[in-house]
Amino acid sequence: MTSYRFLLNAGEGRAFWLNGEGLDEVEPLDALDFRATTFPAPPEWASEQTMYQIFPDRFARSEAAANRPCPAWAITASWDDEVVHRGPDTPRQLFGGDLDGVAERLDHLETLGVTLIYLTPFFPAQSNHRYDASTFGRVDPLLGGDEALIRLVQAAHARGIRVIGDLTTNHTGDAHEWFRAARGNPSAAESDFFYWNDEAQTDYVAWYGVPSLPKLNWNSRELRRRFIEGPDSVVAKWLLPPYGLDGWRIDVANMTGRQGEDDLNRLVQQTVRRTMDEVAPGSVLFAESTNDSSRDFDGSGWHAPMSYSAFTRPLWHWLREQETRPVHHYGIPYEQTPAASAESFARAFRRFSAPMPWAVRSLAMNAIDTHDTPRFADRADTAAQLVAAGLSFTLPGTPVIFAGDEFALRGSDGEASRTPLPWTSDALLAPEYARLAAARAASPALRTGGLRWLHAGADIVAFVRELEDSAELVVASRSGTEISLPTTSLAGRTVDEFAPPAVTFGELTLDRAADRLRWRASGPTFGIWPLRTTAALSAGAAAEAGTGRREAFESAHA
Repeated sequence: MTSYRFLLNAGEGRAFWLNGEGLDEVEPLDALDFRATTFPAPPEWASEQTMYQIFPDRFARSEAAANRPCPAWAITASWDDEVVHRGPDTPRQLFGGDLDGVAERLDHLETLGVTLIYLTPFFPAQSNHRYDASTFGRVDPLLGGDEALIRLVQAAHARGIRVIGDLTTNHTGDAHEWFRAARGNPSAAESDFFYWNDEAQTDYVAWYGVPSLPKLNWNSRELRRRFIEGPDSVVAKWLLPPYGLDGWRIDVANMTGRQGEDDLNRLVQQTVRRTMDEVAPGSVLFAESTNDSSRDFDGSGWHAPMSYSAFTRPLWHWLREQETRPVHHYGIPYEQTPAASAESFARAFRRFSAPMPWAVRSLAMNAIDTHDTPRFADRADTAAQLVAAGLSFTLPGTPVIFAGDEFALRGSDGEASRTPLPWTSDALLAPEYARLAAARAASPALRTGGLRWLHAGADIVAFVRELEDSAELVVASRSGTEISLPTTSLAGRTVDEFAPPAVTFGELTLDRAADRLRWRASGPTFGIWPLRTTAALSAGAAAEAGTGRREAFESAHA
């Protein structure tokens, strides 16, 4: 991997450094330079997707769900019951959503423009979230078993929708067959799969001290063979026929293989990637990293991050309502008074994205909210949610819809956000999400184009996504405001006066003058304007364009 930056001599005794974090007259840190890598790129199809995250217990029930016995650990709930989100019964409440229920609602996903389903875990467990797997060898019978997964994947593929699963490489459940074989039995073949605090193997290391989540020890060669290495591994099984998953999302990837002095994270991610490339070429590998993910994403292992630092948290800080209710996610407060500026959102996006190669950055998951966060609608109105959605679909990365966002569901924390979908109600925001998905599908620039910031101020941002023959200009605001940009900042392109905006939300008007473009926003607003290339620039016009670009750069990085 090679790091690089640019030194721009602007004349009149001025020079600027340009690296991943932006433009600066002060020499930048090496850590934030642009990075190029020769590692194989993610599959080409992956950058085309609109992702939809499904928490299976809460998405939809098939008729067969009513005939399945309730396990001893669970408390049966009716579909319209209140979600228990505090106390010991939180992981025990079972609504009975299943995989056939997902298959029966593919029409809804297709209407939204969804092309990639991300299923949270489908393995048997002793909780509704199933991150405490009791085996990786079969699909939970409560979800319909192996055959239900096969039916879902086949039905999705028939519509051009891909499906990825969710795998916990950091831990298992304490009811897992490997853990039960090893606990109290030092002679078991699985003994070295976990970290033990005593020779009798009765006291063990648990992730975050949660007793139900024993930590996996990746020093074990046998664990690697069974779980992640080769065609007979867990990783491989579900990618191969008859299941045919299109990839994995790895849970707690940043903590996988790390315990005390051990750091086997790179070994694990590269082994998982090698297995996937061998048995299912073209499968995709996302990985959760709750904070700064740059050190783990160089393109050699995980394809791209599901991270909250570059997009989710800065977005909340900027667009949330002005209030004092505390909200925490992974111990980091969303609360900030006053709310952050649009400029700080753009700066955070650059800061946490810059150290990763472009192939990684352009696939990273842009999640507004997930099953681990409050619902965005709980802290913002509909207008702000649509601005957030617009940015998810237009900034580099994979747009993510958490099931229920299109219904504007609320939830005050991660557990409360796991609400059964209200299928008897209208999905009020579905048409807007569908418009965004269609705009992205129609624009090569929005899917794979470069990013150029034009403006980032207190309340509004503007940027361009561009390829040689495709370009879109995006403007997003938090409140009533306006910006004015020189036409030369578009660098040889212009807003097509005959083409309407691809998407607009709210009252966002564009006034054109000979040398400037001015947008006026009445409140939270969002818009996408197609750009067309003008005639070849003369030398004088090119110099003028350079001045305009510098003015826009300085505005974006002031």
